[in-house]
Amino acid sequence: MTTHYPESMVSLIEEFAKLPGVGLRTAERFAFYALGAPHEAVENLSKLLIKVNENVRYCRQCFNLSEESLCRICQDSGRDHSLLCVVQDPKDIIAIEKGGEYRGIYHVLLGVLSPLEGIGPKDIKVKELLNRLKKDAIREVVIGTSSDTEGDATFLYLLKQIKPLKIKVTRIAHGVPVGSALEFVDKATLARAFKQRQEV
Repeated sequence: MTTHYPESMVSLIEEFAKLPGVGLRTAERFAFYALGAPHEAVENLSKLLIKVNENVRYCRQCFNLSEESLCRICQDSGRDHSLLCVVQDPKDIIAIEKGGEYRGIYHVLLGVLSPLEGIGPKDIKVKELLNRLKKDAIREVVIGTSSDTEGDATFLYLLKQIKPLKIKVTRIAHGVPVGSALEFVDKATLARAFKQRQEV
């Protein structure tokens, strides 16, 4: 499909097509945008890509995205640091924050348990979570994994690990559809889910 384009266009389309969820046709549209966009817009985009790649890292405490060693949420003294929500990915934090109900802190696992894909507890940030719970004054852990097979498996594993620490464990449940990712749940539903979380 791309063989009739100049070599640099072919290379650009192939690079865009490597992005998650981007097919060849969408990659072509991206390439044509870059071709027709003002030079300044393309230059700004390239600078931002480099800046994000060089400057954005994981928070050393919670593994949220940050440009500093600690993310803005971990640094916020106005939040409840005794209430910890465990999520799968940084984008889940964005979804929860849009709800406006939750004022605690977070821990990002950077994945979920998936035996079929060979992903075990050592492949996600479980050890780091347990270390935080042992040294920090956490009174409640809210498990915010998705309600699909992998999310449920991760929840059950974490529950088993946290219970001996005598910390209250709750899970968001009401209103969050089974099999859905948090990033696709509307903010009102997420807010209700946090209000009606249940102890497990």
